[in-house]
Amino acid sequence: MAPTSPLIQAPVFAFPNVITFYLDDPSTHKRTMSVYNPYNFTIRFKVLCTAPSKYVVCDPEGTLRPNCYMDLSLRHIALTPKNCMVDKFRVLLYERSSMQLLGKKEIESVVVKGIPPPPPKDPESFEQLENTGTNPKSFTIVTPTKSSNRDTNYVALLAGLVCIGGLLLPNEGEQMYGIPSYLHISSHIKLVFSFVLGMVTIIVLRL
Repeated sequence: MAPTSPLIQAPVFAFPNVITFYLDDPSTHKRTMSVYNPYNFTIRFKVLCTAPSKYVVCDPEGTLRPNCYMDLSLRHIALTPKNCMVDKFRVLLYERSSMQLLGKKEIESVVVKGIPPPPPKDPESFEQLENTGTNPKSFTIVTPTKSSNRDTNYVALLAGLVCIGGLLLPNEGEQMYGIPSYLHISSHIKLVFSFVLGMVTIIVLRL
């Protein structure tokens, strides 16, 4: 059984579709063109150009085995302002044994003044935050200290002593030698002293 012959006008897989050279950026004066063979038979390729004197192409023709590719190095050797124009490369594919043309593809070569624009920012990229000069150590947390508890004890103790002294005073209308009448207090005031003394006792016990 005779082998199946390759299709006529098969698609040509050569990339990129546009090759850009920037006049003021030497790193762009050398580019790469990739030629792919996704077919299950071996092919031959050839690269032609509308301005061959401007370019040096490494391996402008060769053979590609099935499911293989080749990177071709392209160097522009006539980068001047007057050459800021569009040239074209043409990639031809042939059947290996008969050299029958299978397909072709044109790729533009563009020379641009200036340098390449910066690449778009990746939304998933992470960068360091700007330092505002604020030292986190300058922020302090105020916590209760033993001295504040001690001050509270003194106030509560003083209030307790006042309440105890008030409770020891004679009741209003009660006769007691050596104590003037204005120090006699009513039972209602003593009731207030008792309540305050109880609250002071609770505060002191909690501390």
